[in-house]
Amino acid sequence: MTAVTFDYGQTLAELDTDFLSLRVQERGASVGRAALDAASPAAWNEYDRVKREGQTGQSAWQAFMHALLSKAGTRVTTEPLDSIVGFLWSEQPKRNLWRRPIPGMKELAQELAGRGVPLAIVSNSEGHLDALVHEVGFAEEFPVVADSGALGFEKPDRRIFEWTAERLGVAPDRFVHVGDVWAADVLGALGVGARAIWVTEHASGRSLPDSVVACHGAAAIRATLAAWKIL
Repeated sequence: MTAVTFDYGQTLAELDTDFLSLRVQERGASVGRAALDAASPAAWNEYDRVKREGQTGQSAWQAFMHALLSKAGTRVTTEPLDSIVGFLWSEQPKRNLWRRPIPGMKELAQELAGRGVPLAIVSNSEGHLDALVHEVGFAEEFPVVADSGALGFEKPDRRIFEWTAERLGVAPDRFVHVGDVWAADVLGALGVGARAIWVTEHASGRSLPDSVVACHGAAAIRATLAAWKIL
């Protein structure tokens, strides 16, 4: 049997840039949603870079957020950008910024679950992802949530996939892992012999391993799963 595991942030739900803009305003700074959205690709490139260098957890998260706010042209008044990033990190457990479901992903998860495909979320998060999954509305489809902040190890560490495999009753090399970060999601999946769907708009011209397919959007992910006879 094949299981499908999903990253959470930027795969099932995306950064709510409206909410982020409001949270930044609380600290006397200002930045608009459009600027944040435009800066996101560059900020995710920075996240991928620091992950490749071995940064994890808070360090990698703050590197991403600092790059995002800086590249979006955030105007600060009462406190420096580093302080605002620190505030946002401290607030993540109770007011997580990744709360905007990506169109079509819940329906895809429901279809997979309806066909009896074992499902799990495998995410580098802050330790409170299970509560957020319930809040956003994904809990019914994902009975297993591997949260690096709760477990103490994170992608691409093979232990997070092995922990998930034990609970799903499916060997990790029978996984298809869906995620957006090359260094964490794709290399993590390949490290346990799994196939990977890389969620990206920027794979054009890049040579990919045979077990990796680049997709953008729920329809493309579904088509790949269908081609692999999982749907």
